[in-house]
Amino acid sequence: MNKEAFEGLKRAGQIIRDGGLVAFPTETVYGLGGDALNPMSSKKIYAAKGRPSDNPLIVHVANMDDLAGIVKEVPEAARKLADAFWPGPLTMIMNKNDKVPYETTGGLDTVAIRMPNNKIALELIRQSGGYIAAPSANTSGRPSPTVARYCVEDLSGKIEMIIDGGQVGIGLESTIVDLTSPVPMILRPGYITAQMLKDVLGEISIDKTIIDSKSTERPKAPGMKYKHYAPKGDLMIVQGAQEQVVSYINEQSALAASEGKRVGIIATDTTRELYKADVVKSVGNRQDERTIAHELFKVLREFDDENIDVMFSESFDDSGIGQAIMNRLLKAAGHNIKTV
Repeated sequence: MNKEAFEGLKRAGQIIRDGGLVAFPTETVYGLGGDALNPMSSKKIYAAKGRPSDNPLIVHVANMDDLAGIVKEVPEAARKLADAFWPGPLTMIMNKNDKVPYETTGGLDTVAIRMPNNKIALELIRQSGGYIAAPSANTSGRPSPTVARYCVEDLSGKIEMIIDGGQVGIGLESTIVDLTSPVPMILRPGYITAQMLKDVLGEISIDKTIIDSKSTERPKAPGMKYKHYAPKGDLMIVQGAQEQVVSYINEQSALAASEGKRVGIIATDTTRELYKADVVKSVGNRQDERTIAHELFKVLREFDDENIDVMFSESFDDSGIGQAIMNRLLKAAGHNIKTV
């Protein structure tokens, strides 16, 4: 890191120490950071995003030793997971201590914590005092930003600084696992998959509401009950055999176009040429779903840039990273899914 970049992070850290807000890159998506131990900073985050105040913020740390400063105790499971996945895209929920204000935890007695795998983020955390509360740096409900210009689009004039660190590496938010449950439970799927967690802990449960579009149960993570990741236009997911999916999407696209609507289609590298619409975008290669995770939010934002009214997306496998991709797509589509 050169001297100019380091000085910029020192200024950003001082902004957070003084109660201000800074958007910054992580390896997952861009975060909107404030002082996690300052209740007024957390209130400012909710206000800038238009985020419901019962939706907890994730506290970002730069050192494992910092956990002891904000939780009642560090479970052995947390140490094992940290050894395996930190710094990285894994958020762990533990019982908070009195230093963490309820404004940061959405009124809960638990706190969500992660250590990002991004040099800019880690240095900013150190410069700001060690604890940054940071949800994604977007207007609540919109696709999470994977490049700085979407932070500017949503938050310019509402926060003190935006740090441009280029496009993020992963593109989907962290996996969230609740360590206060009798059996550790995944509350949000992400790049760290259920199998990866099982390999470390031996036993993992999954909140079934995160992927079941028909579930009537209340999600165990408060934030998951809200609409997320949504583009401005209407989005439908279409699942089934490839031939039937392509035929249905093309049919519906033609119908929407005849009604004067601009149509966008989310395809993959192998199917992109099979579709006809105003805009057809590939999100990547099904043989490497990391490419799809990397591009999904970016593509949804680009459809907004191109004033798309109606969107259709292929569905994806709901195991491994595909589970995280389908979770985000279902939320973006308001669980509007069609089987053909």
